[in-house]
Amino acid sequence: MKTNRILYIIISCGLLFSGCSDEFLKEKEMYQQATEQQVFSTETQTNLFISNIYYKFFNSYTRPDESLVGLYSIDMGYSSLTEEKGGMSQLINNQYTLSKASDCSTYIGAPITQSVANSPYTRIRECNYLLDNIDTYGKGNLDSTFIVQAKGQMLVLRAMQYFDLLRMYGGVPLVTKYTQASDTTKLLRASVTACVSQILTDLNTAAGYLPAQWSNVSTDYGRLTSAAALALESRVLLTYASPIFNTDWNNTADPRWTEALAVSLKAEKKLTAAGYGLYGSSITDWDNMFQQGSGGSKTFNKEALIIRLCSGNTSMTSQVSNGWENAIRLKSQNGSGGISVPEEMVDIFPMADGSSTAANSMIKNGSLTFFLNRDPRFYRTFAFAGSQWNSGTGSVTDTVWAYRWMNGSYYTGSNSVSSPVFVRKMSYAKADLTNITYSYTDIMDYRYAELLLNIAECYAATNDVPDCLAYIGKVRARVGIPSANNYGLGNITDKNAAIAACLKERQIELAYEGKRFWDIKRWLLYDGGQGTPQLSTTNTCTALGVNQLNGTSRTGVWLTTQSTGTAKSDPLIALRSKVVPADPTSSSFSSQLSSLATFYQNNFKYVALSTPMDNNTVSGKTQAATISWLSRYYMWGFTLSILNDDTWFTQTIGWLDANSSAGTFNYQDTNNISDSLVSTLEN
Repeated sequence: MKTNRILYIIISCGLLFSGCSDEFLKEKEMYQQATEQQVFSTETQTNLFISNIYYKFFNSYTRPDESLVGLYSIDMGYSSLTEEKGGMSQLINNQYTLSKASDCSTYIGAPITQSVANSPYTRIRECNYLLDNIDTYGKGNLDSTFIVQAKGQMLVLRAMQYFDLLRMYGGVPLVTKYTQASDTTKLLRASVTACVSQILTDLNTAAGYLPAQWSNVSTDYGRLTSAAALALESRVLLTYASPIFNTDWNNTADPRWTEALAVSLKAEKKLTAAGYGLYGSSITDWDNMFQQGSGGSKTFNKEALIIRLCSGNTSMTSQVSNGWENAIRLKSQNGSGGISVPEEMVDIFPMADGSSTAANSMIKNGSLTFFLNRDPRFYRTFAFAGSQWNSGTGSVTDTVWAYRWMNGSYYTGSNSVSSPVFVRKMSYAKADLTNITYSYTDIMDYRYAELLLNIAECYAATNDVPDCLAYIGKVRARVGIPSANNYGLGNITDKNAAIAACLKERQIELAYEGKRFWDIKRWLLYDGGQGTPQLSTTNTCTALGVNQLNGTSRTGVWLTTQSTGTAKSDPLIALRSKVVPADPTSSSFSSQLSSLATFYQNNFKYVALSTPMDNNTVSGKTQAATISWLSRYYMWGFTLSILNDDTWFTQTIGWLDANSSAGTFNYQDTNNISDSLVSTLEN
């Protein structure tokens, strides 16, 4: 296979994004083939080329809960493989066993044809094109600062693409030069450590090329920055230190953890000095953070380290709007129906003082007052019957009702949800519900809060539990959780218990932001890494004191009326008109919740779903199902088309190659990045 073909097709997997101002978005049209002299003739021409590369990386990023560079609406639906949503897919359904190269995800692309697809190595190739040519052909035409900043953006983009390839496939071929069709050099899979070293080198170089903030917010906000590069270094090293790649993860002196900590602290220091930080100091600020920029006004958001700016301009030929608002709004609000929240996700959120919710479990303890006295983020992440979910459209009710009667046969307002709780996070309070297909709300792929939680996890892994709890405390303090008893976390002294606390806090703070699957994966939380092939000598779930996901299911119930009612006649229609909706923005919110709790206790009960939230079909019959993830799924193998075209590639361990032989590529290499690179990153 020719090297340029590798550029277009080899493996890929997904991560971040970036955005840009409305004006910049308008430029994101396919840039036609042109000579180097044309591409680098003026800043306008070069910016068009750069804009097209951004377009290819991020145009499909139209909702926050899925994240893969270049292709975000993926067939596997990774957020459905976590506690955040119910529903079985092939990867967690025991009715399917994937093991052959032909079973692997086609996200990696196919061998190049005359019609070039927008695939990982195509995007890498275009980054390399600019990096290799702009100095030569831009000299005399382009300002020197413009050239450096253009190169910085390409380096971050290339690093992002390689990181997603790494997370999905382990070691992949590294192509860092723009290649011609005549080049037939065979590239082998690089080791994980080699890939990490290249990614970090790109990011470190880019951090020196790019501004921490773009001076012209109106035209450049959303482009990648040095802040993005520094934060990504933290994310990459955190993943590299985690059990998915690190056999020595349980060693407190492991250099990967100490390096991740040092680099993350450096990023925190530099980003704080550049004006980044947690947005606000209250739960209202926390909620408003996601809405900043909604309505079309784009301004700097101090928490957004990488942001995908969206536009509600329906006349634009390219879709750049956020589809999340439509996805989460209920049918009664003219949305697509909402996202029902499994009990397992509801129960993750603590009480108002930060303590465990065990006694207030929605289904396990049959609590109809599950919404009382919860973490302030609970009310901005979820909605429930009788809660106020604002909009800017007076013709659509702001109070949502979603319950059933006649044992579940009928339901309110077309709201056929399978849980009393549904997602409202990242909703725009002034959304026009008469047309929410196009939403302005920006998508943050990387927030400052995530960086703080990265630091907390590194502190825990290096056995500095007090500092770990202090950093989790920063995230909790911002939303109003009191500091008593370590912000409700309790007296944690064991490093692995502290790591577990970090992972749980990420579930809460970063819920529905496309992060949970990657945390489950890097910590092997489906089976503790004990499947075939075995990935860790220590069961990660046992070590952390958490339940593995295999063998569990996401559960829901119907909220139904206690009175039976009659067909199509809502028995609570008169009573509910007297209920004061619980509005989280109101100063009377606490009393509103108390009144709503009384209404629940007097009028509602739970009824089992007619079809379980997690189910599969066996012998033509639908039945309850539990999660069943195989260890080989932690890292994909190469597809059959790739292996047939590039016979020198070794298949990933756990997968069969083109000849049905067992894969041999081991992505858990024991090498570490060089001391010289570590020194560069830390200084």
